[in-house]
Amino acid sequence: MSDCFFYRNLWWNKGEFSEKAKWEEITLPYVLAKGIDIEEYERRTEEFNIHGCWEWSDGKIIIYEFPSMPHEAGISAIVEEIMDACRPVKGTPSQIYSIGSTKTRDRNCEKEADASFRLKKLAVTAPNGSDKNDNPWPNLVVEVAYTETLDHVKEALKYWLSPDHAHDCIIVKIDSVPQGQVPVRMRAWHYCISDRRIRNNILARTMFEFGMQDDVGTVLNILPGQCIINIPLSCLYHNLKPPIQIPQNLPDPILLDFFLVQSAITDIFDIH
Repeated sequence: MSDCFFYRNLWWNKGEFSEKAKWEEITLPYVLAKGIDIEEYERRTEEFNIHGCWEWSDGKIIIYEFPSMPHEAGISAIVEEIMDACRPVKGTPSQIYSIGSTKTRDRNCEKEADASFRLKKLAVTAPNGSDKNDNPWPNLVVEVAYTETLDHVKEALKYWLSPDHAHDCIIVKIDSVPQGQVPVRMRAWHYCISDRRIRNNILARTMFEFGMQDDVGTVLNILPGQCIINIPLSCLYHNLKPPIQIPQNLPDPILLDFFLVQSAITDIFDIH
């Protein structure tokens, strides 16, 4: 095990992700380092280009997701649908910007969404911004979990939908499978701060299975238009910067078809 720890520490010390670390044997989330200040964390994540895998919380560096094709394909498919829908306002004052995994900070925690979106917004009062200064928060964030546990990604939901943070959050959980196999179970949730809370938890506005099987192995034949998340323009354009107005040439709501997300995740395994 001492060899395993040595190779695991290489990811933090040198940015080397080694198979000799036997990452498949660990349970996520995994504490990679302790006693690290936020500046050192930010320096190493930038130097090693580590995004969407590490998280800083109270001096701990925590691994909550490993790089994987299903994870990246799922994110890319959702981003593509959103940006395609917003294409008519590209280059106008109402443009929606994809700001990816831009770092955000809140009290003793720093997080990066898998994808995030916002328009031009007014600066907020420091230190309430997403950078602990005056930078506005995104209106929509997307979190896709593959090796990450569902419990952990739902814990992140509380961060994103805290007061004056993001307005909407989409969570996708793809159940992980052994190397080389095609994922079959996929779920999606949509949360909005406009919806009712129970014990500080926001109820999901939408939830569905969109994979090829459910939790008991029942085959699901998902069709185009069957599994849809609706993003109202009033949510996407929440707190817009005057004199910008909600555009009239976009569909309201914007429809995200998760048949396309499922196809993107499964098609990358079709290599024959």
